Amino acid sequence: MEFRLLGPVEVTAATGVSVPLGGAKPQTLLATLLLEHGHIVPMARLIDILWPDDPPETAKAAIQTYVKTLRQALARYGITDVIVTRAPGYMAQLPVGSLDVDRFEQLLAKARQASNLQETSDLLGAALALWRGPALAGLGTSPLGGEVARLEQLRLTATEERIEADLALGRHGELVSELAALVGRHPVNERLRAQYMTALYRLGRQSDALAGFRESREVLAEELGVDPGPELTELYHAILRGDPALLAPPSGDTVRVAAPAQLPLAPADFTGRAAETSALVTALTAGASPVIQVVAGRAGTGKSALAVHVAHRVAAAFPDGQLYAELRGMGETPADAGEVLGRFLTALGVEPSAVPAGTPERAELYRSLLAGRRVLVLLDDAADERQVRPLLPGGPGGGVLITSRNRLGGLGGVRRTDLDVLDPAEAIELLVRIVGPERVAAEEPVAREIAELCGRLPLAIRIAGARLATRQRWPLRLLADRLTDERRRLDELAIADLEVRAGFELSYRGLDDDARLALRRLGHLGVPEFSPWIVAWLNDVPATLAEDIVERLVDAQLVDFSRVDDIGTLRYRMHDLVRIYGSERAEAEESPETVSAAVGRVLGGWLSVAKQVTAHVPSDEIGWRRPAVAASPVPRELVAQVLAAPHDWFDIERPALVVGLERAAALGLHDLVCQFASARLGPSFLGVNRFEARERINQAALAAARRAGDQNGVATMLAELGQLRYDQDRFPEARRVLGEALGAFRELGDARGQAVALAGLGITCREAGRLVESLHFLDQATTLLAELGEDVGTFYLLRLAASVRLELGDYPTAWSGLEQSLAAYRRLGSPRGEAVTLRTMSLFHRATGRYVPAIETAEAAAAIFARLGDKLMEAHSIRALAKARLRLGRTDLALAPLEGVLSTCQAMGDRWGLGMALRTLGELHLADGDLTDAAACLTAAMDVWRDMEAPLWLARTERDLALLHEARGETETAAEIRARVVKVFHDHGAREYAELAEGAPAS
Repeated sequence: MEFRLLGPVEVTAATGVSVPLGGAKPQTLLATLLLEHGHIVPMARLIDILWPDDPPETAKAAIQTYVKTLRQALARYGITDVIVTRAPGYMAQLPVGSLDVDRFEQLLAKARQASNLQETSDLLGAALALWRGPALAGLGTSPLGGEVARLEQLRLTATEERIEADLALGRHGELVSELAALVGRHPVNERLRAQYMTALYRLGRQSDALAGFRESREVLAEELGVDPGPELTELYHAILRGDPALLAPPSGDTVRVAAPAQLPLAPADFTGRAAETSALVTALTAGASPVIQVVAGRAGTGKSALAVHVAHRVAAAFPDGQLYAELRGMGETPADAGEVLGRFLTALGVEPSAVPAGTPERAELYRSLLAGRRVLVLLDDAADERQVRPLLPGGPGGGVLITSRNRLGGLGGVRRTDLDVLDPAEAIELLVRIVGPERVAAEEPVAREIAELCGRLPLAIRIAGARLATRQRWPLRLLADRLTDERRRLDELAIADLEVRAGFELSYRGLDDDARLALRRLGHLGVPEFSPWIVAWLNDVPATLAEDIVERLVDAQLVDFSRVDDIGTLRYRMHDLVRIYGSERAEAEESPETVSAAVGRVLGGWLSVAKQVTAHVPSDEIGWRRPAVAASPVPRELVAQVLAAPHDWFDIERPALVVGLERAAALGLHDLVCQFASARLGPSFLGVNRFEARERINQAALAAARRAGDQNGVATMLAELGQLRYDQDRFPEARRVLGEALGAFRELGDARGQAVALAGLGITCREAGRLVESLHFLDQATTLLAELGEDVGTFYLLRLAASVRLELGDYPTAWSGLEQSLAAYRRLGSPRGEAVTLRTMSLFHRATGRYVPAIETAEAAAAIFARLGDKLMEAHSIRALAKARLRLGRTDLALAPLEGVLSTCQAMGDRWGLGMALRTLGELHLADGDLTDAAACLTAAMDVWRDMEAPLWLARTERDLALLHEARGETETAAEIRARVVKVFHDHGAREYAELAEGAPAS
C-alpha cells in the first residue's frame, strides 16, 4: 500500500488500485492524520482544520462519520488499522516507508550526506520523482496551507540542490530549458537565477547570461523594492570579466574553506527518541530561515544527549561549520553571552585582536559572518531568553538547536520539543546497551523493575546501568531491592560525577520560596496527580496564588501538566524521583509539625467537600457520630464544580485521596483518617465496589487508630471492614469481623456502634440465607436505635427487616415495614433511601404475583439510581424489572437489559449481582425453550453461589435447574434436585418451602 500527499491526496492498495476517498473534507481529514502519523491529532484541532471559520454543532459527529467512511473504504481494499482512535482524537499508524512525504524527506536527508556529487544528484532526482503535482492538490484553502507551503519550499530547495550538483557535474546543457521554466515561475529566486546565468555562460551565451542579471534586477526592484544580493552581483561581475573559474566545474565536491567543528562526542549508546530525532532532523534540514529548535525537559531526560545526537546526524547539511557552547543555565555561574560570542568569532576566523569589546558589537559581527552561511549552532543548557538572543543568527541558511529546562516561551519563531521519560521498551534498550544483553535477558523482569524504579528517566537508568556495569558480580535483584527503598533511592542513583539528586537541586534552587514550599509538601504528600486546590491547602494560600505557584513549577520542569479532568479542573503530576526529592527537602527543611499540619489541611479540605456532597444527598444508612475535626475552607468555585458532578469528582480524586489518607495515617492524623474512612459518602467513592481504595484506606485508618490507642476508632474501622467484606460478598469473613466490632463496641458501651455492627451482621446473615439469625440481629439493632432516637437508622433497619420477612414469607409485616420506610425516606428527603425501598417493594410485588406494580416500582427505583449516578444499584433495579417482565412472559423485553446488568456487575466486581443476573438469564432461556443456554447460565450462577457460600441462593438456582431437567424429560434427576432444595428451604425458613408445597411458581 502507498499513501501519497505529494500531489492529489491518494491511497493505492497493494494491487495498485486507487482507493476512493470521498470529497474534500474526508481527504483533508486523512491528509492531516497522515502528516502527523504516529501522533494523536485532537478532535478540536481536526474541527479547526475542517471548519476554520464557523464549525457546525455537528462537527464532531461529522468527523466520526468521515473516519468511519474512510476506514470502510480502506478496508475494502485490504488496508486496515490505519486510522485508530486515541483520546482525545485520532492517530494514523502507517507501515514504514508507505508515505511519500516520509520517503521524500529521507531521500533529501541522504542526499545532503552523500559522499559524492553523482550520488547527491541521483538521490535528489529520486526524491523529486515522487511528486505528482502541487502538494495536497485539490483540497482548496485550509489551515493545512502552512504545511503545503513547507512541502513546496522543500521541493524547490531539493530542485535547487539537484541543479547545483548537476552543474558541478558539467550538465549545463541539459539544464538550460529546465532553469528557464523555473526562473519564469520563480522570478525573484536569486539562486535559480544564478544557476541559469551560470548554465548560459558555460554554453557560451554570455550576453544572455548578462541579460538575465538585468532582468533579475528589474523584477526585484519592481516586486520587492531591493537590489540583487551580493552572490548574484558577484556572479554578474565574474561573467563580465570572463572569470575562467566559471567555465570549469570541479571534478568533485565544491572546495570549501575550513569551518568550525565544535560538536562534542556523540553518545555511542544513545537510545530511543526516534520520533523526536526524526522531527528535529527534518526541521533542521528543511531549509527554513532561520531554523531554531528548542529541546526542553526536566533534569535527566537526556536533552543534551538528544541534541548532540541530532547535531551529528545533520552536520553534513551544515558544511560551513558547527558551533557549540555549554551555557551552564542551571549552574551558579551561567555563561555570559558576550564570552560565548568571543569564542564563536575566533572559531569563525576572526583574529582575537579584532574581536569587538562589547556584546552588542560582537553580536553584530557574529550575525554578519553567519549571513548566507550554513552553520549549525548548538546551545546546551540555556538559562533563559536573555542569555540566548545574542547568540542567534540573523538570517537564512543556518540552524540553531537549544536545550533548556526552561521552555523559552519568550523566543518567537521557534519549534519546541518537550522531552518526557523513555517509554518502557526504550528504557530497557538503554539498560541493555549499558549492562549487556546477557545479564538483562537472565533477569528481564528485574530489569524492567529497575527501569520503572528509575522512573524511566534516562539519567537515572544510565547511572543504574553504570553501577551494574562496574559490579559484574551483582545480580540485578540486588540493585532493584536497594532502589525499592524510597529513603535511599536517590543515594543509589549516583556514580562518579553523575547524580540524579544534583540535577533536581539546581532546579530547586532556582525556585522562589512559595514554589519550593509547594514542591516539598507535594513530595511529602506523595499524591500521583493533583489539582491546584491541593497546593492551596498545602501552602495555606488562596487558590489563585496556588495556580501561579503550580505554573512556576511547570516552567521549572519539576511538575508536568497532565490533563483537564471531566469537571474542568487542571490536573498535574510529579515524576516519582522529583517527588522523592521533594519529600527529602521537606524532612530536611521543615518540622514534622508543619508538614503534618499541611497534610491535615488537605484532608480537611477533602472532608469539607465530602460533607457538602452528603448535605445535598442525605444518607439512607446509620451514621457515625465521631468527634468533629477541623475541616479546611473550600472555595465556592470548587464546591460548585463538585456538586455539579460529585461522582465524577470522587472518581477523579480517588487515587490522590487514597495516597493522602495513607500518608496522613502514617503521620498520626488518625482522627481525620478515621472520620473520612467512616464518612457515609455513598457509592460515589467509599461505597459499593471501590474495593481496592476502601481496603487501603481502612487498613491505614485501622493501623493508625491502634497506634494511637483510639479504641473507638479501632471498633469503627472494624465495622467498616466488616461492611467492606460484605460488599465483597465474603460473608463468613464479614460475620467474623463484624462480631469482633460488636464486642469492641460493647466494651466501650457505645450503643450506636453496636447498632451498626448488629445491622451489618443482619444483612450478612440475610445474604447467606440465615434468615432467622438475620432478623434476630436486625431487631436488636432497631431497639438500640429507637432508644437513641435515631430516625434514619431506624427506617434503614425497618427496610432491611422487611426484606428478611419477605424472604421468610411474612408478607403482611414485610409490607407494613416497607410502607413505613418509604414514607419516612420521602419525608426526610433521602432519594437513595426511597430508591432502595422501591426496589424492595418491587421484589415484594413479584413474590406475591403482582407483576405490573412490580414493573412500575422497579422502573421508579432505576430512574432514581440513574439520577444519583449509582450504576450498580440501577443495574439491580433493572434486573428486578426484567424479572417481573419475564413473569409476564415478555422475554423479548428482558434479554437486552439483563445482558447489560450482567456486564455492569462483571465490570464492578459484584459477585452477588453476577450470580443473580446469570440465574435470571437462565430462567429467561428456560422460558424461551433454549435449554442449552439455560443450562450454561444456571450452572455458572451455581458456581458463584458455591464460591460465596450462599446455600439459599444456590438452592433457588437448583430449583430452576430442576425445571430444566423436567423440560428435558429427566424427571428422576429433577425429583432428586427438588428434594434436596426443599430441605434447604425448610432448614432456612425460606418462603419457597411453602410455595413448593402449594405448587406456586418460582419468584
